Amino acid sequence: MTKYEPLLSADELSLYIRGCALNERESQKKIYNSFYGYAMAICDCYANNEDDAVEILNDGFLKIFKEIHRYTPAYTNEINSFKGWLRKIMVYTAIDHFRKNKKHHVVGELDIALVQPATHEESGLDKMSYDEIIRFVQNLSPAYRTVLSLFIIEGFSHEEIADKLGISVGTSKSNLAKARKQLQKILYNQNQIAEIKNVG
Repeated sequence: MTKYEPLLSADELSLYIRGCALNERESQKKIYNSFYGYAMAICDCYANNEDDAVEILNDGFLKIFKEIHRYTPAYTNEINSFKGWLRKIMVYTAIDHFRKNKKHHVVGELDIALVQPATHEESGLDKMSYDEIIRFVQNLSPAYRTVLSLFIIEGFSHEEIADKLGISVGTSKSNLAKARKQLQKILYNQNQIAEIKNVG
């Protein structure tokens, strides 16, 4: 089991980034353990199961350590800058994973006119916190979960999603609509369970 370590200070992070650029194993271990939880939360949004999430995470860290010599902070907050860079790599690694395994969970092209996106009032997404969205997203099928995460959490457009996943814009819109409907059912079931518990 991975040992979680406290988040590094800005000075420590800079030190270990320089160490990673020199391929120092101890520096790589420090960054891996310190950012493991943050990275895994990202990978969980796109993975079909825990094994897939770990595979995406490890592939992502391999890319990070391979490219870290090119890394330069995007803004003054060193930690947030590095987290943003790490997040981008993890998301793109997850996209690569999806494309590689797409044949196992492709959702076919649908007539968009038959699948109307749920409104905010219907889906309840506007009332959900980031952590709640992450938790409920885990219950969606891979194709729906990937599109929903890229659209809502990462802010990608349908055109960008279609290009990165190798699907049509119509399929991206369809999968998002279906993902919203699935979330709506999950929220309804959760509310029903909560009401039963309150009655008890």
